Amino acid sequence: MSFRRLLLLSLCSSLPVSFAAARHASAQSAPPPIIDVHLHALPADGQGPPPIALCMPFVEWPRWDQRELYQMVFLAELKNPKCENPVWSPVTDSAMRVQTLEVLERRNIFALVSGDPELVPAWLAAAPHRLTASLSVGGGANGTVVPDPEQARDAFTNGPYKAMGEVGTQYAGILPTDERLAPYWALAEELDVPVGIHVGTGPPGVIYMGATGYRARMHSPLTMEEVLVKHPKLRVYLMHAGWPMLDDLLAVMYAHPQVHVDVGVIAMVLPRAEFHTWLERIVRAGFHSRVMFGSDQMQWPGGIERAIEAIESAPFLSTVQKRDILYHNAARFLRLSEQEIARHHRGGK
Repeated sequence: MSFRRLLLLSLCSSLPVSFAAARHASAQSAPPPIIDVHLHALPADGQGPPPIALCMPFVEWPRWDQRELYQMVFLAELKNPKCENPVWSPVTDSAMRVQTLEVLERRNIFALVSGDPELVPAWLAAAPHRLTASLSVGGGANGTVVPDPEQARDAFTNGPYKAMGEVGTQYAGILPTDERLAPYWALAEELDVPVGIHVGTGPPGVIYMGATGYRARMHSPLTMEEVLVKHPKLRVYLMHAGWPMLDDLLAVMYAHPQVHVDVGVIAMVLPRAEFHTWLERIVRAGFHSRVMFGSDQMQWPGGIERAIEAIESAPFLSTVQKRDILYHNAARFLRLSEQEIARHHRGGK
């Protein structure tokens, strides 16, 4: 199993019948729109031979007896989930795309999509009314960052990309303040491109599955502080919101009013009581208007609605706060026009 595939990480000639039907139904009576700022277009085998499953939420995190390879322990968790109602992955790349887009149509979701550069174009072509391309930035071979800054500039100025993220260099042990990332922050600030950076949890035990540079201390949002000071006009959101380093997160959000967060993956997989406790602390501290919905959908399209339900079921959120987290905060952060917002409320028409 390759490191790149572990971490993240056929263009259809026409829409499948079920997808087309879902789109027609959406146009007839669109539910309230949702913006997902953290969606991936990834291969079906990106985390192991499909099908694989996740408990959403997790019942218990993996436990490792070092007489076994941890990769095999983790894969066994994905093949034999310890819960009654796991979410299983599709087995082909096309099924991954189709099932994900069906959820987006049914729930009237508009998403920033990043991931495999060979797959993203097909996803965009299949649902241009729902998807906006976001450029993945990660650790490459020999300590490099890919794509290089000039390729990134070309992707924004001549390509379809409108955002930068996921910046997943945490997996390679590259801190946000590393000089290798300096050109990317400068570019995003210059072009006013919104940026989503992985600051927080990855797969449990990922260090022992190839991400040898990954460290728990890099979950801290404080790692972004000097970047924020140096680039005050940078539009940035912290993917995974630094879980579980909540005090560090609140300190950064208090000191830097421009910082937003998304609930990517933690809304799916954290035990529900833990996720609600985490989110309630942020809301009680006065920061609900900077929390955005992100599913972090990788191999499990069914998890998108599990993540939405985690927001909708929160007893401490008002109806207004739920809608802000699911849509309005991201619409403001992304600076959507009134026309675009109106289109979303019409179901993408």
